[in-house]
Amino acid sequence: MRTVFWESDTLKMVDQRRLPGSLEIVTLRTHVEVAEAIRDMTVRGAPAIGAAAAFGLALAANESKAQSAAAFLSDLDTAARTLKASRPTAVNLAWAIERVLRVVGPNPPFPPSLPGKGGWGDRSVDDLRVLALAEAQRIADEDVESNKRMGRHGAALIDDGDTIIHHCNTGALAVVDWGTALGVVRTAHEQGKRVHVLVDETRPRLQGARLTAWELQQYGIPYEIISDNMAGYFLRAGQVQKVFFGADRIAANGDVANKIGTYMLALAAHDNNVPVYSVAPTSSIDLSLRDGSQIPIEERDPDEVLGLQFHGERIAPQGAKARNPAFDVTPNRLITAIVTENGIVRPPFDVNLPKFVIRNP
Repeated sequence: MRTVFWESDTLKMVDQRRLPGSLEIVTLRTHVEVAEAIRDMTVRGAPAIGAAAAFGLALAANESKAQSAAAFLSDLDTAARTLKASRPTAVNLAWAIERVLRVVGPNPPFPPSLPGKGGWGDRSVDDLRVLALAEAQRIADEDVESNKRMGRHGAALIDDGDTIIHHCNTGALAVVDWGTALGVVRTAHEQGKRVHVLVDETRPRLQGARLTAWELQQYGIPYEIISDNMAGYFLRAGQVQKVFFGADRIAANGDVANKIGTYMLALAAHDNNVPVYSVAPTSSIDLSLRDGSQIPIEERDPDEVLGLQFHGERIAPQGAKARNPAFDVTPNRLITAIVTENGIVRPPFDVNLPKFVIRNP
């Protein structure tokens, strides 16, 4: 089952807030509902967010009452702004939206799959709706294939018997299907390599303890959950051979924005000479940004920090305040390599990353 999928003119997705307690599917019928699902992390993970946003535009296409191509595109532009505002750090969101808008716009990047009736302005709104949905589905299908290619490339970096620290969740739940960094681990496991995963809890939302651990159970991969601040202990003790995590956005120089806590993990790994690998599709690479200082960092509701409980009791005193940046930026000097669907990118990243970013025409 895919994390996000289209069915009967609706978008369906796994509600990641409910795992591991229950596996529930939610049904979304409007682009506003999709934007809210992205914002409240019903769906999360940069590639999954991108696919969800693309399907959100397909829903907006169905919602539009426009009678002309120009009015239809205006409605989609409005919906696109709503979707883009839902989470600013993951570049896949805007990338997927722009792909759909280009296909239905007046200058599509490739010949449309539907016969036109003349110029763009003469095409029917129904034809444009079909094109919007087809492109969203294409984005979803491409995501699955690119993840499997990343898995094959990245599995070559894993040796039989490796213990790996993994941060956040980058498995099938974070994408349309298969996974990025966890997809690499899954591929190595299916190749017969014996791997063991130390799963960072990934506070404050605990995506590692809740989601990655659940996925590893499904795959039959041995794992143990550790709190984020235990990673340095295991790295210094020589009990870890590799560190793997994903990326929400990668700047042109190879700086990686990822779930908060990634930077500290990479620092500890670097200090102990343990290789650090970021795994992400090229849609997460933003060559328009010179370095990581230009990546917008989402700051979420402080209650995600303050609302944590221990043995049923709130951990923070009443009236406490908190900060809650959702991401941090790991400098490229701490990254051993970046695994993409087009191969493994090694330093210097500013020179080599553009060679691997093959965009659709």
